[in-house]
Amino acid sequence: MKITVIGSGYVGLVTGTCLAETGYHVCCLDVDPRKIEILQSGGIPIFEPGLEDMVKRNVAAGRLHFTTDVAESVAFGEVQFIAVGTPPDEDGSADLQYVLAAARNIARHMTEYRVVVDKSTVPVGTADRVRAVIADELAARGADIAFSVVSNPEFLKEGAAIEDFMRPDRVVVGVDDERAAEIMRRLYKPFQRNHERVLLMDVRSAELTKYAANAMLATRISFMNELANLAETMGADIEQVRLGMGSDPRIGYHFLYPGVGYGGSCFPKDVKALVQTAKENGHALRVLTAVEEANEVQKLRLVEKVVSHFGEDLSGRRFALWGLAFKPNTDDMREAPSRVIAEALTRRGATLAAFDPVASHEAQRVMTGMQGISFVDDMMGALDNADALLIVTEWKMFRAPDFEAIRKSLKQPLIFDGRNMYEPAWLREQGFDYHAIGR
Repeated sequence: MKITVIGSGYVGLVTGTCLAETGYHVCCLDVDPRKIEILQSGGIPIFEPGLEDMVKRNVAAGRLHFTTDVAESVAFGEVQFIAVGTPPDEDGSADLQYVLAAARNIARHMTEYRVVVDKSTVPVGTADRVRAVIADELAARGADIAFSVVSNPEFLKEGAAIEDFMRPDRVVVGVDDERAAEIMRRLYKPFQRNHERVLLMDVRSAELTKYAANAMLATRISFMNELANLAETMGADIEQVRLGMGSDPRIGYHFLYPGVGYGGSCFPKDVKALVQTAKENGHALRVLTAVEEANEVQKLRLVEKVVSHFGEDLSGRRFALWGLAFKPNTDDMREAPSRVIAEALTRRGATLAAFDPVASHEAQRVMTGMQGISFVDDMMGALDNADALLIVTEWKMFRAPDFEAIRKSLKQPLIFDGRNMYEPAWLREQGFDYHAIGR
């Protein structure tokens, strides 16, 4: 089977590479010549553990190639995955201009049957719009060519995307005709040798499933953050509460970790888009509106703790900031809590020495123009002459640092931990003033 993937960003590159890894021949298209140049030269434009080696292996094997030629990409694959960006519009809805442009290009160049697969996260009803665009373009050409439109949302966790794709919990496929259903079953057969993982459903249900899943996970995070703030006020330990809750099999432990809020390319955008979609259809999603509001407030929770300790005016204060990416094992800075925290601290006059093992370069790009922040290459070096250490991203390398060295580097043994990485009682025994979330 030959497959085309339109868009060589995070979702597209992971999808194309993992499909090639199973033996399929894959053509990845992107209209950004710089991105394709990086891929053709053996690099990758994103950070994802294990992906670069897999790309190189499949390029060398001749199963994976990259192009900016739209006509070539349309001619190549019977299955055409659309994996382009759907950034939030001004009202929070998903901007579908790139998805529809990709569909339009397919229709302009196709000469035989194609299965057009929406892999991007798109609102309910997008498949209908894609189908209409393709039909209109074919009619304009006077071409009578059969095609199918399928919804196949991705459920990839950044930092574990390869594992998620190669060993999926489920593969959601929204399809309205048997021909396309059979092709999609065949395409995903290599990924379900143990048991059936493909969930066939109607297209609109598949589109809603993606948003529903992300909204539920975001809800769990905001719920725990609000409980953590309450626990702190009442003298309870949210970590003990988390263990008590998670031991209930109806609840489980996943996404029950309080912190400084969620970020990234999915949860913030998808919650906003689902709220807006509901509004357009005459419904108010009150729970999700509260989830979003709680998350925005939570991003400033660590700043509130710093201000409570030092006062509103932070002029002359210097802080070490460990972690910039919205989560570990990625360089993704989209909607990262670190950006809100850094802006709030520097606006109050503080200076920051920031360290992230992967995301520093991307952070410098998105924080261009922010005064008072410097980026360092050494996590311990960030501590020099700092008034306190702030932990924002839970990288593994932060789990067991040299606390004696931390004490010697800081002006005072003071830690503000936005990810609850350490045991409060033990740290306080070591003489640290330790402020966590809900503990």
